[in-house]
Amino acid sequence: MVDGGREVSYAALRDRALRLAAGFHQLGVRRGDRVVVQLPNTAEYFDVIFALFRIGALPVFALPAHRAAEIGYFCSHTSAVAFVTTDVHEGFDHRTLATAAGAARTIVAGDPGEHTALASLYADPSGLPGGPSAGELAFLQLSGGSTGLPKLIPRTHDDYLYSVRASAEICGLTPDSVYLAVLPVAHNFTMSSPGVLGVLHAGGRVVLARRPDPATVLPLIAVERVTVTAVVPPLALLWLDAVESMEKRPDLSSLRLLQVGGAKLGSTVAARVEPVLGCRLQQVFGMAEGLVNYTRLDDPDEVVLNTQGRPISADDEILVVDDADQPVARGEVGHLLTRGPYTIRGYWNADEHNRVAFTPDGFYRTGDLVRHRPDGYLVVEGRAKDQINRGGEKIAAEEVENHLLTHPAVHDVAVVAVPDAYLGERTCAFVVPRAGSAVTLPQLRAYLRERGLAAYKIPDRLNVVDAFPVTGVGKISRRELRAALRAVQEG
Repeated sequence: MVDGGREVSYAALRDRALRLAAGFHQLGVRRGDRVVVQLPNTAEYFDVIFALFRIGALPVFALPAHRAAEIGYFCSHTSAVAFVTTDVHEGFDHRTLATAAGAARTIVAGDPGEHTALASLYADPSGLPGGPSAGELAFLQLSGGSTGLPKLIPRTHDDYLYSVRASAEICGLTPDSVYLAVLPVAHNFTMSSPGVLGVLHAGGRVVLARRPDPATVLPLIAVERVTVTAVVPPLALLWLDAVESMEKRPDLSSLRLLQVGGAKLGSTVAARVEPVLGCRLQQVFGMAEGLVNYTRLDDPDEVVLNTQGRPISADDEILVVDDADQPVARGEVGHLLTRGPYTIRGYWNADEHNRVAFTPDGFYRTGDLVRHRPDGYLVVEGRAKDQINRGGEKIAAEEVENHLLTHPAVHDVAVVAVPDAYLGERTCAFVVPRAGSAVTLPQLRAYLRERGLAAYKIPDRLNVVDAFPVTGVGKISRRELRAALRAVQEG
């Protein structure tokens, strides 16, 4: 593993993880305890997660972009016994989140300030108790759902490793593979599709990038002889434009595969990948709840450019249904439902939500609108849920709305997606102001930052309106709001 100027061998990683497991155990962290982990792309991330896996504690994976609102909720909802974070990343002091966390202890990688230093925890592992069994919970991931509060996704050691192993095989990973991690390593895509865990399973090398911009990653690809990396569509477009604009292109000859996922990649951009970067494109469509689809390395160009792949396993069950849960004809657009060997059967401690999110016979309602082609490949056509996919980051409209409704000048609000050529979707807040009040976008953005909302969730646009269009049953018609935005853009 390469982390800046540091190189960590497999033997060193095993030793560090075991010693850190002993340190966590000495702190009182036990099997089944929840620990919120918020770390950037550093070697310490792997020490922490493998240490927690070893003692059977459950990492709750937060992203570096999360702020006080999210971290406080994750810690309180899971009754976390500890919060593990970094000192300063991208100019933000993560130690300031300790108060919001409310966990029994805050552990900091780097300068701990008044908290516990991660570096101080490494201890003699000889007294460690036995580890968990394969069927036990391994960790909790965060859903990108459409409701106000993220649901927690319980993954077991065996179901997740099944996905990792199958993904590594489909993607052709070997001990010679060199994977560049540019997206956050805690993201499901970067972690397991096949991601850093797939590369470690195959015995390859992981290179950690602190930033995803071309000035950072293109030299890393050249110097470290990277063979595979994974990005979301906006990054793919950014890299393509950067390489095309260079008078002297960097040496990207080692790169064999560019994976693109997190949101749908348009066929026009997809067609540029091989000519510009000189590598094969692989489209990836999946979800932290389980189901993962890949185009295969030997698929014809038509499939790679125009579909989002087919499932990992022959045991993955795919249903495409209409609003009444009746199957649609093959190739028609409908709601994607799935059930399979590595897809969850329910969210963690969310019985009421599970009755809606899953069918009585255990199919997960993904919220995606897809076409299932006769050849078994899926084409993603959009989202049925009130969710914005901003460059691969999923934003629940209700969560942002609940924050905005606390503003004294806001009477009512509806947050919707607006199409964007670069990010896929941006966020627009329609606001009905209180009588006699005025609202501006800078004012609302500053307010949301003060409330500790992650930057990617803060609306990009504001439309001030007198009232909202409503459906026949009196609900806000988000469809009409989105149509109004499209009409303005097209006009």
